[in-house]
Amino acid sequence: MSGLQMQFANGTIVTPDALLNGATITIDGDRIVSITGVDTRATDAIDLAGGWLLPGFIDTQVNGGGGVLLNDEPTVAGIAAIGAAHAPYGTTAFMPTLISDTPDVIAATLDAMDAAVLAGVPGVVGAHIEGPWINPSRKGIHDPAKFRLLDDAMIELLIRPRKGRVMVTLAPELTDPASIARLVAGGVIVSAGHTDADYETIVAALAAGMTGITHLFNAMSPLLHRAPGVVGAALDDRSAYCGLIADGLHVHDAALRLALNARPHDRLMLVSDAMPSVGAVDKDFRLQGRLIHVEDGKCFGEDGTLAGSDLDMAGAVRNLVARTQADVPTAAAMAATYPAAFLGLSHERGALAPGLRADWVALTADLRPAGTWIGGRLVAGPLAIQGN
Repeated sequence: MSGLQMQFANGTIVTPDALLNGATITIDGDRIVSITGVDTRATDAIDLAGGWLLPGFIDTQVNGGGGVLLNDEPTVAGIAAIGAAHAPYGTTAFMPTLISDTPDVIAATLDAMDAAVLAGVPGVVGAHIEGPWINPSRKGIHDPAKFRLLDDAMIELLIRPRKGRVMVTLAPELTDPASIARLVAGGVIVSAGHTDADYETIVAALAAGMTGITHLFNAMSPLLHRAPGVVGAALDDRSAYCGLIADGLHVHDAALRLALNARPHDRLMLVSDAMPSVGAVDKDFRLQGRLIHVEDGKCFGEDGTLAGSDLDMAGAVRNLVARTQADVPTAAAMAATYPAAFLGLSHERGALAPGLRADWVALTADLRPAGTWIGGRLVAGPLAIQGN
């Protein structure tokens, strides 16, 4: 694939420095070499039809897809199936996410992630272990029978050298700053979620090296004027990265706008929190023995509790633009550039720029997915070629 040139015409290409009206992207292997103007005489340009070419989306919270739940299949095949289900929706990198489970399943998931990276499974860049070190009072759909305190044995497992990034979601009030600092020193990305912590506890956790807030507003202590809670600490802080589930169900439109107005945009990330229903024909599924029903994009248990989402990343971008009036470049950065920075991957992903991976997604003018490239290879699409 050395020196391959790809022409894109009749659309907007979003780069870190400019919005281009068409472009020629030269790639070598799986990397972008240059991005220059489009040759208007070219007859083999890919016609964006008034749409967009954006950096490939990076999803830090993907529980499942294509009928597969990571908890049920913590294997290379399971991870590959989840990635394949999300690729048509513009996801070019993802963190397969384990919902609270036993130490054995956590270990199996991390080993499977290593093996998936070594095997070259497209898009997998690490693993997100969400719980079981979370607060029962903010459990959401997680099974409290799986909950446990963070101990030395688990810390040792989590900080073991890995082939990809390791992210954990925990309740800071159920551990201590020293343990958080130990995880961070071992290369783990720590995020607060499913937590009833007060403002001061979150501040202390951030000082210890925690850098994330998992699905802001959901499953956490709310902002009250005398008790700012997790939400207040997150909105007050200028450094932590906050995930947002922009599906119109998890977070009210006004709360989305509040987050955009209150925090630096480069610390906000769109996440799917996707369940096996994404990319699946049969939407309903089981989560640790419990039936989860999916209807009108909503996943919920028999008691009505939200159980992740039926959201994909292209839908998250589309919803953010429609519900907050954020522009497309901002939404694209929240889906690609800022998650890459959070994961420490800005040197290879998250933007259309020379030296970075040739990962991108084409969206139609109304922000529907039209084609996805991973490492310069079309994995979903294709788009029309002018003259054909």
